[in-house]
Amino acid sequence: MQDLSLHILDVAENGIIAGANLIGITVEEDLKADRLAIEIEDNGRGMESDLVTRALDPFVTTRTTRKVGLGLSLFQQAARAAGGDLTVDSTLGVGTRVRVVMSHSHIDRKPLGNMAETVVTLIEGNPDVDFVFKHRRDGKEYQLDTREIRSELEEIPLNNPEVIRLIRENLASGLQEVEAA
Repeated sequence: MQDLSLHILDVAENGIIAGANLIGITVEEDLKADRLAIEIEDNGRGMESDLVTRALDPFVTTRTTRKVGLGLSLFQQAARAAGGDLTVDSTLGVGTRVRVVMSHSHIDRKPLGNMAETVVTLIEGNPDVDFVFKHRRDGKEYQLDTREIRSELEEIPLNNPEVIRLIRENLASGLQEVEAA
């Protein structure tokens, strides 16, 4: 995976596969502290404690379609290459939280990537799942919450092309404001 947004997409999709109907994604850039933190949290079925301890092993997966689960181990490798690490917290029946912290300025840090398109892809492909996306950078914050959008739309699905266009525009302008910090 060439950028961090693809890792985020992978973890969020795992939550959806685990039955989540709410996914929270938070990206926090603290340039003064030279820290990039990413958190993906879901309310899916969660994992038993023994699976959590093995979740970063690339040869452990709960999927029946393949025998390897490289997503979390590759994300951890990307974090460690940038002087950080990845942690997984999960409670059976409650959900899972994946947190990555790394040095923002590290020469080996992968680029964040196109978070607007990552969030749009998740919403468009999973219109019955709610997403709360937050991006903070040095005190500025942008937030998109599909529950708020859904309450305004009434019967119109989130993946309606016009709704997706508006979400894409909102994400692009909101992230541009945060990144101008």
